[in-house]
Amino acid sequence: MGYRILEPADIPAYLNERGHWANPADIEVREVSDGNMNRVFLARSTDGTRSLAVKQALPWVRVAGPSWPMSPERADAEARAYEQVAKVAPDKIPAILGYDPEHYALVMEDMSDLEVLRTLLNEGASYGPHTSARIGEFVAQLTFATSDFGMASADRKALLAASVSPELCKITEDVVLAEPYIEHEHNHWHEDLDDLATEFRADARLRTEVADLRHTFMTSAQALLHGDLHTGSVMVGGRQGAPVVRVFDPEFSFVGPIGYDLGLYWANALVSEQRARALGSLTDHADQLALSWHAFETEFRNLWPTRTDTFFDDAYLDRFLRRIWTDSVGYAGTEIIRRIIGFAHLTDLTTLPNPVPASRRALLIGRELIVRRDELTTPNDVRAVAESF
Repeated sequence: MGYRILEPADIPAYLNERGHWANPADIEVREVSDGNMNRVFLARSTDGTRSLAVKQALPWVRVAGPSWPMSPERADAEARAYEQVAKVAPDKIPAILGYDPEHYALVMEDMSDLEVLRTLLNEGASYGPHTSARIGEFVAQLTFATSDFGMASADRKALLAASVSPELCKITEDVVLAEPYIEHEHNHWHEDLDDLATEFRADARLRTEVADLRHTFMTSAQALLHGDLHTGSVMVGGRQGAPVVRVFDPEFSFVGPIGYDLGLYWANALVSEQRARALGSLTDHADQLALSWHAFETEFRNLWPTRTDTFFDDAYLDRFLRRIWTDSVGYAGTEIIRRIIGFAHLTDLTTLPNPVPASRRALLIGRELIVRRDELTTPNDVRAVAESF
């Protein structure tokens, strides 16, 4: 049949044909698409006892429509990422029940009993003691397993070949690591931020440091990454009295610098903190960077004795982790800046009664993280920057 865009009315027959549901007449479907890129459908039995989710990649960016074409093959990258994570951290992703490469569609568990982390934070909730630690563990488990430390050389080469994603990497290279620092049609911002947007474009030191981070992004194939790890791609809640954290939407997955994933999460945590400050609703925001880094470092060190090449000694591990830390700080800065004066802004700020003061603070924090990343060597150093504006 070939690729076609699925509509809600197509889902019952689709699930039946794919072997996921015996009686298509027993399915009620609603669309729950919320992100920038794809369509998502929720299928439930009429008695409410069973449910599944179907996610399909469109041939364009959903929020822009056909004017911004995008290959639906990004779903292949997402399916590969889930396959890798399922080997090492199955408790931190949704259960994947099937992938249809013809229609670029994933069938997965229904997570509607959970909440998107960003939504909860925007409503004033706290992270809780588990969320950021599990994110740190997730990054460590995925990246160690798919690095030269955790994977045999031949398997690594095969992973590199399969995970090349030039179109999606080009989006990050441009939207995150170039466009906010030049005149570009994608950029937009609140008019009261004109001075900082102009200042950043003229800041030679800032542009050079961003160029360095951009080049690292383009050339450092350390491990398989989620590629778009932010508070909008994390769902949290509880099941049977236990906390649940699920990372989803790894369609930007590629082999790159480990610090990029951590940096994206930290950026979103720091921006969420600025929202909470503006509203006078700070909870445990200040702890999240340290919690995620400590969990990442601990898990990576715990996995280190299982490395495939023992020529890499403990002293090298210390150096490698320092490099990841420094990269993470820098990428956090670039993500903050692009989310305010680039493309795809954050509701953390845009839904504030007056987004300007928090946005200004966040932009200045972002710049400091980029240009001072070599001297900010601990979570306390970053905390001092976050509290200095």
